[in-house]
This record gives sequence, structure tokens and C-alpha cells, in this order.
Amino acid sequence: MTGMGIAVIVFLVLLLLGMPVAFAIGISGFSFFLVTPGLPFTIVVQKALSTTQSFTMLAIPLFIFAGNLMNNTGITKRLIKLADVLTGHMYGNIGQVSCVLSTLMGGVSGSANADAAMEARVLGPEMTKRGYDRGWSAAINAWSSMIVCTIPPSMGFIIYGSIGEVSIGRLFAAGMLPGLLMMVFLMTATSITAHKRNYLPDREKPASFKEVIEALRDGIWALLFPIMLIVFIRFGIMTPSESGAFAAIYAVFVGTVIYREMSFAVLVKTLKDSTKDIAIVTLILALSGIFGYGIVYDSVPQAMAAGLLGVTKNPQVMLFIIILMLLVMGMFMETTVITLLMTPILLPVVKSLGIDPVHFGVIMMTVTTSGINTPPVGTALYTTSSIMGCSPEETTKAAFPFFFAVILVVLLLIFFPQISLWLPNLIFGAIK
Repeated sequence: MTGMGIAVIVFLVLLLLGMPVAFAIGISGFSFFLVTPGLPFTIVVQKALSTTQSFTMLAIPLFIFAGNLMNNTGITKRLIKLADVLTGHMYGNIGQVSCVLSTLMGGVSGSANADAAMEARVLGPEMTKRGYDRGWSAAINAWSSMIVCTIPPSMGFIIYGSIGEVSIGRLFAAGMLPGLLMMVFLMTATSITAHKRNYLPDREKPASFKEVIEALRDGIWALLFPIMLIVFIRFGIMTPSESGAFAAIYAVFVGTVIYREMSFAVLVKTLKDSTKDIAIVTLILALSGIFGYGIVYDSVPQAMAAGLLGVTKNPQVMLFIIILMLLVMGMFMETTVITLLMTPILLPVVKSLGIDPVHFGVIMMTVTTSGINTPPVGTALYTTSSIMGCSPEETTKAAFPFFFAVILVVLLLIFFPQISLWLPNLIFGAIK
């Protein structure tokens, strides 16, 4: 057995024993060096450090900080008001608020896990008060967070683009339409299931134009943010990393000057929250670098690419195979880890079949992120279930319509690549 084979076995055993994924991947990566003769252990330290010292990866802590600033300085509650105005006439309208809010929050948060937890805490009590089933409420709050993984600034796109050397600006643009499409499909699933459960709307008619404009005016600063990011990157005003710094400054400006809810206590809370979030992501990034070295050293990408290409040369069939593989992996591994490990393996395969890496990135991050909602290791599944006070089994049972809505979006992306490629080609120009 190769060193990488042993490392994979160690990793799976540690996961099954309940070890945190960061330590499981770090220890299994170290085991590769123990069983592979001739490799200096200094590489372990070098890879752990070098993985976190990418200039592009610098965008991740900056966007996390900016997102927490926006959440703590009044933007989130204004977006909730806008979402409620837009959906008050729909069945299960608090569930509809969750879908619209996730779309609006995509330009603020960048993290699906954070969005799911926030919405369960903020919207959950009102859902329970209205008699919504707790499992259903937990399910829609968890699955609506999937929209965040495509609306810029998506943390997944930054990692995928950095590892695969794919334009992050094009990825940001490519995620916009699929994100909006996912919102529509999830709202449709919410309306159908809420109608069956008799979760009545708040009002008989849609909100007036005046009400929508007033709510839109309050939330406009958050809505402008993802558009500004794409424009700045498109015209070379900022790199993705520099746009992260801009995001932090922008959030401070909005919180201090526009909404005037920034205080020293808010700043301290934001710094504490951001430090915890950044530490988790950075630790996973660092330790996955050790594991990733073993993948390259043992020529796993080449072997796996040859194996996949030996099965089929049809692009659509290959995407189906990859999606099934990522869905299974997402049930047991954290999204960031899958992205870090599988991007260098799968990207050469899809490129050889003529699949656009930007198009594949949207599909891969959507499917991979869905793992946060699938048992047995779905972090958003357990988080929203815990907050809503129901079992993960109840949430999973209620989640099937939302799961199928997301899968339907993925299928449309497979057969109609222009859904994801039209906007980046329009903004950045088609790649010849």
C-alpha cells in the first residue's frame, strides 16, 4: 500500500472516532511522512506555513471580518426587513424570508455555515411562534444558506480559484445567476410545502411599491457590495485580496457613518467573532497543505484522472460521476477540506474534456457545500437542529424538497452551462 493510501485510512479512522477534521487531516498527513522513506520532516512545517501564506487567500480573513462587521452594525436587520416586505404575501413567508435573506446575505457573509446559524437564531423563534414545524424551520434555514455559496464574496470560490488558478473575478460573476436561480427554486419548494402545512401568509396582497422602495433604501448599502466587488475586479481597480481589505473598510464606513451603530463594544465583539472564525479556517488550510503534499508526491491526481477518463469521455456523464462522488464525500468531510484536496485532482480531468473551469467551479462548490446539510457530518444540519430544538432526523426528513430544489439547479447547470458562463463572459469577455 502506498503512503497516501495509509494516510487516507488514518484520516477516515480518525473521522469515525470523532476527531475534529482539522486534526484528523493534519495527523493523517503527518503519517504519510512517517511511512514514506526519504522525505525530510522539515517539509511538514514548510507546507503548513506556505499554504496559509498565499496572497489570494488573504481575502478570506478580510471578508470574514467584513461580514461580521456588517452583521453587527445593522445591515442584517435591514436586510431582514427588506426580505419580509418582499415575501409577506407568500405561504410560509418566514421561510421565504430565509431564502431571500440568504440571497441578500451572500454579499455580506460569504459563509453558508454562518448564514444558516444566524438565520436559525434570528428567524427561528418567529417560526416557532407561528406554529411552523421545528424540523421544517431548521431545514429551510439550513438549505437556504446554500445560496450564499454562489453569491460573491464566496469563500469557496476564493479557495477553489486559488488552488486551481482560476479567475476569482470570473467565479464571482459566474455565481450570481445560479444563486438567484437557487433562490427561486427554494422559494418554490418552500411555497409548496408551506401550502400543504397550511402556513398562511402575513398579508393578502404584495407590498406596495412605496413600501418596497423604503425597505430597499435601507438595505441598499449591502445590495451594492457584491456588484461593487465584481466591477472593481473587472476593471483592475482591485485584486480579490485587495477587495477583501476594501470590504472591511466599507463595512466600517457603513456602520460608523451611514447607520451609526458602530461602537467600541461592537468592534471588540466583531474582533472576537472574527478571530474564532478565521482561526478555524486557517487551521484547516494549514494542515491540509501537509496532506495535499502527499497527494501530489504519490501522483494521485494523475492516477485518479486516468481512472475517471477510463470510465467515460462524455462531459455530462463525467460531471454526474463527479457530483455523486462529491455528494458522498460531503457526507463525511468538511467543505473546505474537500475543495482543497479535490480541486487539483478534478480540474485536470474536466479541462481535458473541454469543461470550462469557471463553470465547473460553480457546480463543484454548490455540490460540495451541500455537505453541510447532509448527515452524518453536516455542520449546518446539526447547528440549525440544535437552535430550533429538534432532532437532526426531523430536519433531514423535512429537508427532501429543498435538497431536490438544489439538485435541480445543479442539473440545469450541467445541461445549460451558459447559466453560469453568460455573465462572466459578458463582463470579462469570452475565453478563446
